[in-house]
Amino acid sequence: MAPYGNIDNMLNNLKQFFDQHIRPAGSASTGSAHHALQVATAALLIEVMRSDREFKDVERHTVTAAITKRFELSAEETATLLRLADTEAQQATDYYQFTSLINKHFNAAQKEQVVEYMWQVAAADHEVDRFERTLVHKVVDLLYVSRPAQIAARERALRGIGPKAEM
Repeated sequence: MAPYGNIDNMLNNLKQFFDQHIRPAGSASTGSAHHALQVATAALLIEVMRSDREFKDVERHTVTAAITKRFELSAEETATLLRLADTEAQQATDYYQFTSLINKHFNAAQKEQVVEYMWQVAAADHEVDRFERTLVHKVVDLLYVSRPAQIAARERALRGIGPKAEM
């Protein structure tokens, strides 16, 4: 497969999702990059949820809440987006297809927010295991988030989870 085959497939799936569920009649397709960004962000959060090989309701709820809050979507739009992101995450061979979109379209503060959401998902069950921690650190490097911003994002996420979260 060509190195950009996965990205082309993801963009086609996003266009279909966007056309069916989100784009108002008559609007231009310029928002497809925005929706690719939504899938990329959701896919990274799903990857954190999967990384410890335990699928917990509290983690799924945290992913759903983060996506709903970040992109201001309805419950139906969020559910559809998460199904699409789940499929894309399963088909992905690496994280570059997701992080490259985020790097292209998000500023430093928005990337830091993605990192915070990743830590929220990792700590949702009050235990961050080594696989979750490793994944977040890999993505942080691919997003070029500074060390102080990484620490600040993690601390905000852990404060939101409560005192029982173990790093």
